[in-house]
This record gives sequence, structure tokens and C-alpha cells, in this order.
Amino acid sequence: MRAALAEPEIVTKKGKPVSVILPIKQYQEMMERLEDAEDVAWLKKAHRKKLRYRPFEEALRACRDAGDGAIRRERRLIVV
Repeated sequence: MRAALAEPEIVTKKGKPVSVILPIKQYQEMMERLEDAEDVAWLKKAHRKKLRYRPFEEALRACRDAGDGAIRRERRLIVV
């Protein structure tokens, strides 16, 4: 078995790069950074979105009118 690579290794096909082999720790760090970047992008988008609120009593009334299943859905929406 080969020793672990210290540097990424580029795999080519017909002289063109097609993939990269890199240490698992480096891959995991890269994926974590990517997920963090996606979270930041989602938060920025969420902040631009106009928030809509309604009084808690009004939401409860709508849930009671719709039945028990709607109350569970509505509570989730109120908390978010």
C-alpha cells in the first residue's frame, strides 16, 4: 500500500485533468467549508426575504378552525 499523499494528485485522461486524489482530512475540511459557504448564502437570501407575521391569537384561531392536524403544522410555522 502506498503512503498517504501529502499533496493532491491530478488524474488525467488523454492529457486533460478529470479528477483529483487528495488526503481524506483535506477532503473533509473542504466539504465543511463548502457547507459553511452554502449556509452563509442561504442566510443572506433569507435576510433579503420580506418577513410576514400575524398575531399569535389569529394563528391559533386558524388552527382551531382547520382541525388538530393543522395545529401541529401551524405551530411549526409560528416558531420558524
